[in-house]
Amino acid sequence: MRYKLIFSIFFLIWVVMIVRLYHISMTKNFYYEQLAKENIEQKRYIKPVRGEIVDSKGKLLAMNRIGFSISIKPHLKRDSKQLENIVDKLVQTFPDLNKTIMMKVYKKKSSAYNHKYIKVVDFVRYHDMMSAYPQLSIDENLEIEAQTKRYYPYGRYGAHIIGYTGRSNNKENEKDFVVDQVGVIGKAGLERQYNKVLQGELGYTINKVTATNKEIDKIKYIKPIDNRNLELHLDIDLQMMIYKLMKTMSGAVIVMRTNGDIVAAVSTPSYDPNLFVGGISKKNWVALQEDLEHPFTNRFIHGTYPPGSTIKMGVAIANAMSNKNTIEQTEHCRGFIRIGRSSHKFRCWKKHGHGTVGLRRAIQESCDVFFYNKSLDMGIDSMSKSLKTLGLGVKTGVDLPREYRGTIPDKRWKMKRYKKPWYMGETVIAAIGQGYDNITPLQIARYTALLGTSNLVTPHFAKSINGKVIPAEIKPIDLDSKLMEQIHLGMYDVCNTPGGTAYKHLHGLPITVLGKTGTSQVVSIPQNVVNRAKEEDMEYWRRSHALLTTYAPFKNPKYVITTIIEHGGHGGSTNGPIVAEIYRWMYNHRYFHATTLPVEESKEMNTSQESDSNISKDTNETENIVPPSVEKKEPTQKEHTPTPMDRVLDRVLSDHSWQNIDSNLKPHSTPINKDDEEMLSPF
Repeated sequence: MRYKLIFSIFFLIWVVMIVRLYHISMTKNFYYEQLAKENIEQKRYIKPVRGEIVDSKGKLLAMNRIGFSISIKPHLKRDSKQLENIVDKLVQTFPDLNKTIMMKVYKKKSSAYNHKYIKVVDFVRYHDMMSAYPQLSIDENLEIEAQTKRYYPYGRYGAHIIGYTGRSNNKENEKDFVVDQVGVIGKAGLERQYNKVLQGELGYTINKVTATNKEIDKIKYIKPIDNRNLELHLDIDLQMMIYKLMKTMSGAVIVMRTNGDIVAAVSTPSYDPNLFVGGISKKNWVALQEDLEHPFTNRFIHGTYPPGSTIKMGVAIANAMSNKNTIEQTEHCRGFIRIGRSSHKFRCWKKHGHGTVGLRRAIQESCDVFFYNKSLDMGIDSMSKSLKTLGLGVKTGVDLPREYRGTIPDKRWKMKRYKKPWYMGETVIAAIGQGYDNITPLQIARYTALLGTSNLVTPHFAKSINGKVIPAEIKPIDLDSKLMEQIHLGMYDVCNTPGGTAYKHLHGLPITVLGKTGTSQVVSIPQNVVNRAKEEDMEYWRRSHALLTTYAPFKNPKYVITTIIEHGGHGGSTNGPIVAEIYRWMYNHRYFHATTLPVEESKEMNTSQESDSNISKDTNETENIVPPSVEKKEPTQKEHTPTPMDRVLDRVLSDHSWQNIDSNLKPHSTPINKDDEEMLSPF
């Protein structure tokens, strides 16, 4: 029995030894083979050069400055004079360097397990290094490597679009191995959105080394994939011109092609993105954070504002889409409405009302009562659903990170957010772009392009990535052509007919512009206030936001210009001069060269308009009537099938626009005393 026990123990020991031997020699063979290789082979990654960002004309918006980084040999004793002497030598050569920081970085990264040189200086400019390079390069304790640093030549002019790069943190390093090796990542704007493209892919070399880490042979070399450039639709000259027009005003301006190409997008005030490259100082960061105008906020995708009267065309379309379509019916405006038995007045901006109005005139003179009643006809849920199909209250899909959605409310939204029911009074407020309505300027620009073309587009800055063109994303929306004809006429009247809220500044341009003004109240007005104070007499922070959104040219819309000026008052008077100047600049720089109507023809479009109640009656009688100036076309022009926009143009040009006026309705071409009198209902 004793022998059996001894034999069993002996046998068990041998089994364990054999299993362990198998595990080491077979299973762990690859692991130990790799360890052995690392003792004789060293893999060093080669950083790719970050791609450049250029505008539509090839002007550099984000580039790389050439310079050098400086690293110190590892395993130098921390308390030895050798390390301090090396650091002192660097400070003497480059007086801007900080000795304390370099010593701290070295000591933090110094380890018995680290055999790589420790980087203590991230970047020294090329011309600063050239005179010192011969002396420093022969010091075996120093390693000098070529390095690039991001630079933004146009600084604050494109900061909210281009963004900036910065040092990567541990979380970012864990997610992306390339970022971990490069140490730099796009932090905002297009730099962040297209970081994976711009940063490229790592290359590497595998070298045979000695026990002392000395390279004796190069085994393998893989070239990095770099210089992946990004070309934009942006015109930096137009961008700079708009920024200068804004002066000290806070707001946003967007210039976009009707296919979604963004040509300019300005958010003011702005900041210098070069401050963030390599790390922003505490002083500069605090200054940005404490600025009351919030220069760090990208207003065209992160600023959400009540859209004001710019939403009214969308409300008209929503009514037409609803089961209770009443958009063709006129409304009588006496300056206010009441709901049910309530004594509360929901007031129109015009104290004594607009009289009987149809859709066209309601858009031209921005009659609130007309849209109050249309919203009550369909209800908030129907209106909200339709407005979202028009691109309001939903993300546009623009190629910038962290876009805000905004809010187009409905009953469910309010219950979820506030645990309260919806009231009919909130419906009429929402119909004029107030109350809970909050959307971004870019959503308004997208929606304006839809009004002009019946296409819902995806706004985008990028034109091509590394030479590969990015196609436009366009979604046709089925909209009633007769309804859109009246909306186009109303928007034409806003800018080109006396009494229009943007007539003063937009009627004399070399191209015909259509648009809509808006005024977004930031404070409510009590019911007992009969005469509202003028915007210019209010404190700055109590003034309304001013909006103006437009497209041009009339017949074949190519560009949208959307503007919002915070606490600017009225869209016509504040935004009008800015928009007019942008259109003049674009016209002079041949943006409309292939599609522009002659100046003489544009002037003839400022003719009398016809009554809203008779537009549908006169359509067949006037759609083919064209004045002599339009009939004298060049014989080389090709005939084409008339489109809804052609019919609108013909109607505006018609010399017979007053032939069938209902004798019971007065013409509404009498100008309002104040060109920019539009304001929203003071509740």
